[in-house]
Amino acid sequence: MSHVFTHRPEFERELPPLPALAEPVSLSRARRLWQRDSVRQVVVLVLIAIAWELAARWAGNDLLLPGFLQAAQAWWSDLRNGELLTRTGASLSLLLRGYALGVVLALTLSALAVATRPGRDVLNTLTSLFNPLPAIALLPLALLWFGLGSGSLIFVLVHAVLWPLALSTLSGFQGVPETLRMAGRNYGLRGMRYVLQILVPAALPAILSGLRIGWAFAWRTLIAAELFFGASSGQGGLGWYIFQSRNELLTDRVFAGLATVVMIGWVVERLVFDSVERLTVRRWGMQR
Repeated sequence: MSHVFTHRPEFERELPPLPALAEPVSLSRARRLWQRDSVRQVVVLVLIAIAWELAARWAGNDLLLPGFLQAAQAWWSDLRNGELLTRTGASLSLLLRGYALGVVLALTLSALAVATRPGRDVLNTLTSLFNPLPAIALLPLALLWFGLGSGSLIFVLVHAVLWPLALSTLSGFQGVPETLRMAGRNYGLRGMRYVLQILVPAALPAILSGLRIGWAFAWRTLIAAELFFGASSGQGGLGWYIFQSRNELLTDRVFAGLATVVMIGWVVERLVFDSVERLTVRRWGMQR
């Protein structure tokens, strides 16, 4: 059977011209500022302050609800005389020690859980038992074991940080793609080198999430413990400052202490965790 091939005539088709490129729109300075997250957050804070002041003026009772300006004046006064700085330093000193110890223990347990099957069984069992237990509930036992000192508060802080961070880290390790795991094994990585060079970078978003949660838990636990426990080694923190102000019916100072707690949490979130996240996982394209 023979095939007959026919030659089709060649032709050229004129393409329509490309549309003119749109001129780039230049945004005003106010519009560029509004696109920044920090500017929008400041606007929200200003609106909250205005609503607070209006609500306080409408209530007309400084004992129950002092105004924003009154609380700001009390905050500035105690900041200038050094009392707020002293209280804040005492709280942050305890917090950093307990948080650092909790992070070290959590990462160690998570690494052992990834490297060995018995370590995984131990960590799963411990997190199931102790993660639902509020850290502040252990404070009476901590007082019996460690006495009236900083050791009791550090103990409950370690408990507040350890389990959520270990759980997040282990979840991040288990979510590492198998291709990365095989690449690490092909390069001969074993043990802690395998964990540090393969698993930790791949699981970093989950680890950072666990660090954020652990920080929030530790900060709230410390303030609650100081409200219940009082001064540690003769030096009280922000929780003790709030408790004393409430006993003396200085509600404006209570709000000043609460505002300090909120501002410290906000600064740590924005300057520490957001910066680390921006320099690592966002730059690496692992998170939007």
